[in-house]
Amino acid sequence: MDAPTDRQVQILRVIRNWIADHGEGPSIRQIGERVGLSSSSSVAYQLGRLEDRGLVSRTGRRWRSCHLGRGIR
Repeated sequence: MDAPTDRQVQILRVIRNWIADHGEGPSIRQIGERVGLSSSSSVAYQLGRLEDRGLVSRTGRRWRSCHLGRGIR
């Protein structure tokens, strides 16, 4: 498996920090604002790629329920 892209690493960092500060995952818009993506579909695409790789998971349909995958801290 290839290493995550720089953008994906940024997204993982945003998720980790947001969960630490707020106790739940950020919204797609909140992620986009912090990594410089104005399109929510671009953020959703990157999150889907991370989910496919097991780097993030979610318990519901919304990304606010996301958790970092095993070994990601």
